[in-house]
Amino acid sequence: MGSKSRLEERELDHVRASRDELAERIARHLPRDGILEAAPGVFLYRFSSPTGPFHGVTDPSFCVIAQGGKEVLLGKERYRYDEGHYLLVSVGLPVVGSVVEASPDRPYLAVRIVLDPGMVTPVLIEAGVLGSQMDDGIKAIAVSRLDASLLDAVVRLIRLLDARGDYGVLAPLVVREIAYRLTHGEQAGRLRQIAVLSGRAHRIARAIELLRKDYRKPLRVADLARQAGMSVSTFHHDFKAVTAMSPLQFQKQLRLQEARRLLLAGDVDAARAGYRVGYAEASHFSREYKKLFGEPPIRDVERLRGAAELLADSSLRRGGRRLDRVSGGVRT
Repeated sequence: MGSKSRLEERELDHVRASRDELAERIARHLPRDGILEAAPGVFLYRFSSPTGPFHGVTDPSFCVIAQGGKEVLLGKERYRYDEGHYLLVSVGLPVVGSVVEASPDRPYLAVRIVLDPGMVTPVLIEAGVLGSQMDDGIKAIAVSRLDASLLDAVVRLIRLLDARGDYGVLAPLVVREIAYRLTHGEQAGRLRQIAVLSGRAHRIARAIELLRKDYRKPLRVADLARQAGMSVSTFHHDFKAVTAMSPLQFQKQLRLQEARRLLLAGDVDAARAGYRVGYAEASHFSREYKKLFGEPPIRDVERLRGAAELLADSSLRRGGRRLDRVSGGVRT
C-alpha cells in the first residue's frame, strides 16, 4: 500500500513539474499580454487579468491551460476549464471566450493546438476507432480532465519551439501523439467528428462549412437540409445538437463578428458594415449588433479602440512590445 502511495505521489509531482514547465515556457515566449502564433497552428495566450468576452470563430482545436481559468460560451451553454482540464472543439464554431482566473502575479497562460482533419483521420484509422459507433447528436465542444500523458505531450511540443531545427520533423509526430491519446479518452467521439467521414454529423459539418462560406446570403434552412439529405426538422434538431444554436443564430453570429472586424479595421461605417455582411436595413443591423455585443456598433468600436490604446500605452510604459491588438475576431 505504501509503495502504491509513493508511486502516486511521484506521478503527482511529475504532473506538477510538467505544468510548471509549460507555464514557464509560455511566459518566456510571451512576456507581455497577448496572443502569439508560435508555430503554424500552435497559439500561445497570456493575460494578466480577467478579460473578455472575446467573440470569435474557433477552428477544430485542443486547448490546455497551464495557469488560470477560462469560460467558453456556445449558444447558451457554458464550458469552464482550468489547469486540470482541457477543451476540445471538433468543428469551426462561433464562440464567446472569457478569461476568468488571472492576475499579474499569476497570469493566465494557455496553449491552443489546431487539429487538422488531414492529420486526425489517419490517426483514427491506425488506432482502429474511425468506424466506431458515434452519437450524431454529440456536442461539438466539451471539457474533460487532462491526464499526465496528454500534458506531457503538450510540454514536449512547446519545448520544441526552442529547437527550431528539430521542430519541423518532431512537432508533427507529437501532434499525432496528442490526437492518438485523445482517441483513448472520453472525447474520442468528438475527435471522430473532426474526421467527419460518415453519418449525420458529417452532413451537419458540411452545412456548417457552407454557412461559414456563404453567411452573407439569405439563409434558407430548407436548402441546407436538402443538401444534407435530411428533413428540415431533423436537420434543425441535429444542427442545434452539435452547435447549441439554430442555423439562424449561427449565421447571425458569423455576420455580426465579421461586421465588428470591418468596423475595427476602420474601412467602413456602421451602415456599410451591416450591408456587407448581409443586412438590408441599418436599424435592424444596429439592433442585432447591440443584442450580441451589448453596445450599438459605433459605441462598441470606440470602447474597444480605447481599451486597445490603454493596453498599448501600458505596454510602452513597461518598455515592451505589444503582441496583439484588441479585436472582434480574436480566436478563443
